[in-house]
Amino acid sequence: MSVTRRIRTLFSVKANKALDRVEDPRELLDYSYTKQLALAQQVRRGVADVATSRKRVQRQRDDQQQLAGTLERQAQQALRAGREDLAREALERRNTAVAEVARLDAEEASLQAEEEKLTAASHRLQKQIDDFRVRKETVKAGYTAAQAQNGINEAVAGISEGSDDLGGAMQRALDKTEEMQARASALDELTASGALPNAGLPGGPDALGSELDALDSGPDGGVEAELARMRTELARQSAPAEIEEGRDQGTGPGTAPEQEAKP
Repeated sequence: MSVTRRIRTLFSVKANKALDRVEDPRELLDYSYTKQLALAQQVRRGVADVATSRKRVQRQRDDQQQLAGTLERQAQQALRAGREDLAREALERRNTAVAEVARLDAEEASLQAEEEKLTAASHRLQKQIDDFRVRKETVKAGYTAAQAQNGINEAVAGISEGSDDLGGAMQRALDKTEEMQARASALDELTASGALPNAGLPGGPDALGSELDALDSGPDGGVEAELARMRTELARQSAPAEIEEGRDQGTGPGTAPEQEAKP
C-alpha cells in the first residue's frame, strides 16, 4: 500500500506539473466568462418563464372574476323570475369563482415577487459579468506583458550565461585572424627577398626560366629566330647546287669527243 500510495502521489505531482506547463490562464478566464454568460442567459430565461406564468395566472383570474360577475347577474335574474333554486345554484358557482379569483390573486402576487427577485438577480449577475469582463481583459493584458517580459529576461539570462563562451569564441577568432595575417606577411617578405622563387609557380626553376625567356623574346625575338632558320635552309639548298655546277664545268659537252678523237 505504501508503494501504491507513493506511485499515486508521484503521478499526481507529474500530472500537475504537466498541467501547469500547458495551462494558459487567459484561456481559463475566457472559459469562466463564457460560463457566466451562459448562467446569465439561464437567469433571463427563468425571468421570462416566471413572467409568462404570471401573465397566464392573470388571465385566469380575470376570467374567473368575469365569471363571478356573470353568475351574480344570473342569480339576480333567477330570483326576480321566482326561481330561487336557480338563483341559489348561480350564487354557489359565483362563490366558487370568487374563491378561485382570490387564489389566483395570491398566486399572481407570488409570481410577481419571484419575477422581481429574479430580475434583480439578473441585473446583479449582469453587473458582475461586466465587471469580470473588464477585469479579465486587464488580467489577460498583464499576463501577456509578463509573458513577453519573462521571455526577454530568459533570453538575456541565456546570453549572460553564455557570455563566457561567446567571449572565448571571440578571442579564438581574433587569435586565428592575427595568426593568418602574420603568416601572410611572412610569405610576402620571403617572396620579395627571393627566398621563395618558386612560390605560386608549378614546374620549378626551369619552368620559371622558360616562361621568363618566352616573355623576354617578345615579337622581335620570334622574327630573328625565323630569319636564322631560313638562312640555314638556304645554305643547305645552295651547297648541292654549287657542287653540281663544278661538275658541269669540268666535263662539259664537246670535251669528251675531242679527247676520244685524239690518237
